[in-house]
Amino acid sequence: MTAPHTGNTPWLRRYHAAGADAVTLVCFPHAGGSAGWFHPFSAALAPSVGVVAVQYPGRQDRFSEPCVEDLGELAEAIHRQLLTLPGPLAFFGHSMGASLAFEVARLRELSGVEPPLMLFLSGRSAPDTRRPPGQPVGSLDDAGLLARIRRLGGTHTELLADPEIVGLVLPAVRGDYRALENYHCPPGTVLRSPLTVLTGSEDPLTTVEEADAWRHHTTGTCTVHTFPGGHFFLEPESRAVLATITGALARIDA
Repeated sequence: MTAPHTGNTPWLRRYHAAGADAVTLVCFPHAGGSAGWFHPFSAALAPSVGVVAVQYPGRQDRFSEPCVEDLGELAEAIHRQLLTLPGPLAFFGHSMGASLAFEVARLRELSGVEPPLMLFLSGRSAPDTRRPPGQPVGSLDDAGLLARIRRLGGTHTELLADPEIVGLVLPAVRGDYRALENYHCPPGTVLRSPLTVLTGSEDPLTTVEEADAWRHHTTGTCTVHTFPGGHFFLEPESRAVLATITGALARIDA
């Protein structure tokens, strides 16, 4: 799904109009994901919240562009694009998108730009959590990468049975994982933005304790919400997730 570019840039997509005083929620997709994944968010939140979804290179209408396999480089590019958006801004990132949202927020603070009103960090462990190293996902062969995608449940199984679709999806997934696995957040990074952390109770990639550790990375408040489900709890729990987003933004305005 594509939409008119926001500000004539292929990086940012706006699917629905928002009110003049609406907060802009910048949404960062997961590994292999695209801006269109947030179309339902945009429809549900408009017009009180204006959703702008980030479109990474290497997917959908940017398929001809190479994936950016360096998360710091990707964050720098997105940071520059977001300078064109008028405030106020809030960020929402899921999985890889959470790390990317956090890094872009860090760059905004370093450059003296107003930080996001709120960071919504979903399906991702805090930067200072550590697990025993396993085989990098970005180095898996196609069969191994497909098995991982199926295990996490982020893509409809019937789509993964289509070789043509698999051929389009896997390069972006692999490139994004390489970017994520080679990224290291600077130790001791603490932001000013308050954090709202969302996690699935059965997520194999993030425990509740690992999600709670995000509170060490802000001087503001940090609230953790646990939802039923696995890594992609956002889809079955969309109504509760949207209520969490609108509630958190309302408390900022109060």
